[in-house]
This record gives sequence, C-alpha cells and structure tokens, in this order.
Amino acid sequence: MFAASHRTLKILAALFWYSGAVVLLTKGTTLLLEADALQPGRNWTWLTIPAGLSIGWLKVNFIFRRSCRDNLTRISLLSAPKIWQFYRPGFLLFLLAMIIIGSTLSRMAHGNYPFLLVMVIVDFSLATALSGSSFVFWQRHGITSKPGTPINGTGLR
Repeated sequence: MFAASHRTLKILAALFWYSGAVVLLTKGTTLLLEADALQPGRNWTWLTIPAGLSIGWLKVNFIFRRSCRDNLTRISLLSAPKIWQFYRPGFLLFLLAMIIIGSTLSRMAHGNYPFLLVMVIVDFSLATALSGSSFVFWQRHGITSKPGTPINGTGLR
C-alpha cells in the first residue's frame, strides 16, 4: 500500500521544489511592491532584486544543487519506495519550521521599509536557489534515470 515508483518520487520532489520557488517569488514580489509603496522611487528598493538573485546564485552553486543530487540519489537507492519518501521526514520538519519563521517575519515586516527589503532579499534568494538548482531533476540521473543509478558520481549502483 502507498507504493510508488522511483520516478514518481522524483517528480513529486521536483514539483515540491518548483512550488517553493513560485511561492517565494510571489511573496517576495508582494513585499517588494509594499516597500515601494512605503517609499516610492528609492533605489534601495530595486537593488534588492539583483542582491537576491546574486545571493541565490551562490546558494545554487554551494548548497541547493548538492541537496537535490543527494535527495535524488537517496530516492534511487530506496528498495521499496513509498509515496511519502520523496523527502526525508527531517527535511520536511525543517521546511515546516522555515515556512513558519518566514511567514512570521514577513508579517512583522509590514510597514517597516528596511525589514521589508531584507525579507525581499531572503525570498528572492531562496526562489532563485530553488529554481536555479531545479535543473538537477532533469539531468542524466534525475527523473528519467533508472532506480539505483548514482547521481553524485559516487559509483553506487
């Protein structure tokens, strides 16, 4: 019961990853527009975009791409995959905590121009990191690979 193919788990992991990017980009854009409404025409408002993209690109290269590969390797090595195993339970708990913290901080930022800018940078950097690292799902060892195929070059079969 609740059995799933390796491919299904990889697709669910990718969809989860993409949905996070969309949510964070939407939230960041809303906060950016609020900051611009508070202090129209300020250059600092619009500098948050390249700042968030730059920090996000660093996250892609040093954290998120590896995290995707590791998760895809873990999925490939599952002997009897279940539908809920597209991420580890610890990761999902960490994600839940990050969602609660991010939501709380965003609510606290309303009406506070500098705080809004910081939250825009955080949201844009995470959205960039998620979307920028998502190509790993479509690489040779991603969604289209066979079970047991290594992703990170470890030689595991």
